[in-house]
Amino acid sequence: MTENKIGIVTDDDFASKNIPPYPRPTFLSFETPLRIKVIMDYFEKINLFADKQIIKISPRDIDESIIKLAHSTYHINSIKYLSSLGSGFLGDEVFITKDTFNLAKKALGGTIEAIESVLKKEINQSIALVRPPGHHASREKASGLCIFNNIANAILYLREILNYDKRIAIIDIDDHFGDGLVQYFYDDPSVLYFSVHEYDYLEGDIGFINELGEGEGIGKNINFPIPMGTRDDEFLEFFDILKPILKEFKPDFIIVAAGFDMYFDDAIGNCLLTSMSYYNFTNRILKIANNTCNGKLAFILEGGYSLIGLPVCVHAVIKALLKEKHERHFFENVNFLKNPKTKDDIIKIKVALKKLLSNYWISIDY
Repeated sequence: MTENKIGIVTDDDFASKNIPPYPRPTFLSFETPLRIKVIMDYFEKINLFADKQIIKISPRDIDESIIKLAHSTYHINSIKYLSSLGSGFLGDEVFITKDTFNLAKKALGGTIEAIESVLKKEINQSIALVRPPGHHASREKASGLCIFNNIANAILYLREILNYDKRIAIIDIDDHFGDGLVQYFYDDPSVLYFSVHEYDYLEGDIGFINELGEGEGIGKNINFPIPMGTRDDEFLEFFDILKPILKEFKPDFIIVAAGFDMYFDDAIGNCLLTSMSYYNFTNRILKIANNTCNGKLAFILEGGYSLIGLPVCVHAVIKALLKEKHERHFFENVNFLKNPKTKDDIIKIKVALKKLLSNYWISIDY
């Protein structure tokens, strides 16, 4: 490829189906088709797809045997059954409609397509604009608005169907810890999972720095918890750890679990980021990808529930991939109150995490 080609994997169904039957501000109401519709409407308004570097791609059509790579038959059948009834409820955080099973299957197909298209060198990088999200789902359980674990399932597809046995790095920047995704690879030394997420320092939570993996995978699970209220100028501190580790790990592919719910206007996140954070993050991770794995990089949509923020944040990612300039939109020029303790807490986490990781990574000097 002589010029950079970015694949946008999506489908009209993501922007129209699986409508939550609950009013706002109910938690479940925010995982809505409007999340994708506002992005695609914005792209149409700015005529994004007129750019020959932007390639629109449809999700892969998959059968249930692919889903079974990551999920039990019982879990799959439960989702199918409730979808056939037209409604249902799983726990406190997952709703079911008549569209749920088919849309979740299509989200998985979109994730696989986004990753395999890059591996086949049909495009340089990709962004999968799919829903429902996936990183909270585990083998036996839907959770946190997630039905099937899109990224875990796609990696198992690479492993078991394509016999792809090279190293993979997952960088999870969703506001919430990927408690489902981490379970699949906790003892797998060939998959590096690095999560940056909001953490409840008052009550405690999972996703803390001492969860490092187990067995042969110890040291390959890395959590960088950050406090609520984190701003643009504080967010990227984690690269001081991520950059040397990726250089040492030498992944063949980098997958970003791209949650945008640290955005300042997000309904279920408590951080204060603007689109500049996602632009700067992408610039940095693309540079690392170019140096470690020939630029093989896929962004898979996870959370992100601000209908104002989602379009500009996803576009900021695309601009960075295309090496175009980006500035905050006028409505993002908010003078957020600065809490000096936030930066202090992030530095403390970074120092403590370096101490733990220095036992497993030569590149981490404590």
